[in-house]
Amino acid sequence: MAPAKVYGPAMSTNVMRILVCLEEVGAEYEVVPVDMSTGEHKRPPHISRNPFGQVPAFEDGDLTLFESRAISKYILRKHGSDLLRESNLSESAMVDVWLEVESSHFDGAMSPIIFQCFIVPMFMGGATDIGVVNESLEKLKKALEVYEAQLSKSKYLAGDFISLADISHFPTVYYLLASAHASVLEAYPRVKAWIDDVMQRPSVKKVTEALKMPSA
Repeated sequence: MAPAKVYGPAMSTNVMRILVCLEEVGAEYEVVPVDMSTGEHKRPPHISRNPFGQVPAFEDGDLTLFESRAISKYILRKHGSDLLRESNLSESAMVDVWLEVESSHFDGAMSPIIFQCFIVPMFMGGATDIGVVNESLEKLKKALEVYEAQLSKSKYLAGDFISLADISHFPTVYYLLASAHASVLEAYPRVKAWIDDVMQRPSVKKVTEALKMPSA
């Protein structure tokens, strides 16, 4: 079978989430660039792959998917990865809980920070809105307090095992560490140690080594 295709810029956090899962299972894949600066993501044929005109889109044979967390689960299930802990009902439920937390509370706080600190100045020629960044940092701190408490009970978010709930944080963490606001982690030593652990995972290192580290 031909390699799976991942459509979108490799620097996209949602694309990075898929790539790290593909690396986890050792799957062959091809990253197909989508030029968002010219609106390629809003035009055919990309709309046929992702009807919301967003990235990523994913093709595996005749199957086309969008939404990065759903794609990640598909990849891990197809290749029999234990990162979903589906052999254990309670553990898989905890993985799902923390994937929801990552999507709503961590990514929700980090997305405006990434947009303001990287996208606006580097690709849109604008100035960072510090008010938006500070408001989002306060939301991030509230989430990190919960993470710190959870990580006092177990090594990883869903338990004493690494899972998709952990590695799914890597793309936004990558940008946080590259930003001027990485020091926010200093107040949360368990979170910082957990992040250090996740970022040293071979799949994560392979994806990050292929990227040009931004600075902001």
